[in-house]
Amino acid sequence: MKSCLIVDDSRVVRSVARRFVEALGFAVAEAQDGQLAAAACDRQMPDVVLLDWNMPVMTGIEFLRHLRARDDGNKPIVIMCTTERDISHIHEAIAAGANEYLVKPFDQPTLTAKFGRVGLA
Repeated sequence: MKSCLIVDDSRVVRSVARRFVEALGFAVAEAQDGQLAAAACDRQMPDVVLLDWNMPVMTGIEFLRHLRARDDGNKPIVIMCTTERDISHIHEAIAAGANEYLVKPFDQPTLTAKFGRVGLA
């Protein structure tokens, strides 16, 4: 079974995303900030990371740069999932190594389409 790490400081967003991702057949782990996400990746690298931008401790973009600098950091597909919708944020995320970009709020069909674009659904 493929695995997904959902990284968001909002428990509500993590809960909704978990339901959507589990419906796609993924095992799900959660982290509430980038530092906890990095620790989760140390334990077991997921197949996909659904990543918020604005979080305390370590932001999503900081985590993404940290992840991609790792020897095994190219493995997971990263989908930025954020309220940041301006083109400069999208370009920055893609340049840092995000595979796709999803603007909140989102629904099941939109998430499924994003997973499909990166070969996961």
